[in-house]
Amino acid sequence: MGPSSGPVLFARYAFGPNRLGLCGPEDWRALLELGVAGLSAGAADSAARRPSSARARSDIDSGLRELASGFEGAFPYLQLIAEANGLADALDPRVVDAYWIGNSLTDHVDPGLMTRSMEERFRSKLTTDAWRWLEPKPAAGARPTHAFHVFDVFPRVGLMSTGRLDGALRVMDSCRIRWGTVTEVAGDRLVVGSVPLEMRGGRLVLGEPRIESVRRWLDGAGFVQEVAVGDTVSLHWDWACEVLSPSRLGALRTRTRRQLELTNQTV
Repeated sequence: MGPSSGPVLFARYAFGPNRLGLCGPEDWRALLELGVAGLSAGAADSAARRPSSARARSDIDSGLRELASGFEGAFPYLQLIAEANGLADALDPRVVDAYWIGNSLTDHVDPGLMTRSMEERFRSKLTTDAWRWLEPKPAAGARPTHAFHVFDVFPRVGLMSTGRLDGALRVMDSCRIRWGTVTEVAGDRLVVGSVPLEMRGGRLVLGEPRIESVRRWLDGAGFVQEVAVGDTVSLHWDWACEVLSPSRLGALRTRTRRQLELTNQTV
């Protein structure tokens, strides 16, 4: 399949938790159907070297954009990244990639701008002590990525703020964007060797690879069609998002480890 547009790339990664009712609008089937349709349209355009129906592609794009704006956790980060880089479109594919995987666009986000955004979104939901813990993170090097939200924001605004810590590590591991090497392609599922999140000596670390089974299709529809043993796929909850190129795998690994280092300063 051809490269993803920004809205389609967003759908690839947002669908896993959306299907489970954890974030975003209720109509998760629309997110899957429109995302797959957009991916197929892009591939057809590339193969035929001609535009497909402009109206059809416009309808897909509009539908995905409306759904994406309903993700109250992720979408403000996209807006922040776009604003900091002088981009008008929060769903520019470079912006979406920066949030989910990590790229240089997040490095251009001024720490003060990020802190103000955090204050508007999260301060009222936190205790004074929790806000004092979170507030210095941008100045220390944190960037507005999904990894930052999972490792630093979610534990305070979500799990830890409610006092429900049982299974917190498991939830954080499932929620982060992780990677796995395909060992078996089994119909609508992939068997992968993935790297788990673990707690050792009071620090969050990446452990040794483990085998797990994840979905790549639901009722015959999904974002990972062409995949082979040995490929590395990105994962979000129990969903395979896409096959990663070596450069994007490297970016995801590097940015994940960097954020873990920052998180461990105050874990």
